[in-house]
Amino acid sequence: MKLDRHVVFVALVLIAGAVWLFEQGVFDAGPATPRETTDGAARLEYAFEKRLNDEWIEASVRVTRLLGDDRDGSRHQRFVVETAGGQSLLIAHNIDLAQRVPVAIGDRVRFRGVYEWNEQGGVIHWTHHDPQGQTAGGYIEHQRKKYR
Repeated sequence: MKLDRHVVFVALVLIAGAVWLFEQGVFDAGPATPRETTDGAARLEYAFEKRLNDEWIEASVRVTRLLGDDRDGSRHQRFVVETAGGQSLLIAHNIDLAQRVPVAIGDRVRFRGVYEWNEQGGVIHWTHHDPQGQTAGGYIEHQRKKYR
């Protein structure tokens, strides 16, 4: 029984390694699409146009509006941001898992989080560490400090 679990574990590690190598561009598949670029604004625009969900994205944005906390279930700090290309997004930052970010209108922030499509431009969540420790998780960086 232990041998079977070991084989499954090794197979999963090998698959994860191959996926990571592919994402790093080791296997060149031709020119990159906006979804594959490191330009966060282009990736967000692409994700919006294609109505994508569950997309990990990193981008720099400007805070345009502060909203009250969402207190339904896990508490989330909410604020609206805009990309350099003019796309609006709602940031939903879980403050039960991460520290509140002291943002103000006009501030620039960088985030890593999961994009979910909606007609208003999308929502970014998972801007915190992974409490299960299974992924790198996300963050919001404000004034050179990362909030995870």
